[in-house]
Amino acid sequence: MYDVVTDSYCYEGTTILKNIPSIRNQAILDAFEAAMTAQRSDEPLPHGTLDAAHYCGIHRHIFQDVYEWAGTYRTVRISKDGSAFCYPEYIEQEMQKLFDSLKHENYLGDLSSDGFASKAAHFLSTLNAIHPFREGNGRTQTSFLLLLTDNAGHSLDLAKLAPGRFMKAMVASFEKDETQLESELMGLLG
Repeated sequence: MYDVVTDSYCYEGTTILKNIPSIRNQAILDAFEAAMTAQRSDEPLPHGTLDAAHYCGIHRHIFQDVYEWAGTYRTVRISKDGSAFCYPEYIEQEMQKLFDSLKHENYLGDLSSDGFASKAAHFLSTLNAIHPFREGNGRTQTSFLLLLTDNAGHSLDLAKLAPGRFMKAMVASFEKDETQLESELMGLLG
């Protein structure tokens, strides 16, 4: 659960995110969200140019059945385990800067597996620190990473992903140590 002081995304007096079917029980919402996002994840992702707008479109696609705000940047400050993510007033400019850098680096194309893993780890680390959405950042990151990897001429085997270890690597990258995340990505490259 995220730490938020005042959260307009939640039903008053709760930590339950406002949702399209108006579910007010966290366990039922979790199950509904898992079912809907799994269904959308089986569909083709939206086409785009691997830019910030494309990234938002992917989030919108995955979460469109659950949250009205799917695909739009969050407007509240959030943190997790005491670590603050990018303040909402800076999200748009930080996303633009990150995706401009990705474009400048030719979307990580023409790199060896090692080079791709290193650059992709840095990209994911930065994207995670921005955390542009109120919910669903990790699933959107994974979907975008699949597109980015494919575009760069590599393949990613998510069946090899160890969620706990990958999360630990993401946390370490938030603390400026990207080596674990780079190693995890290397293990997923086919």
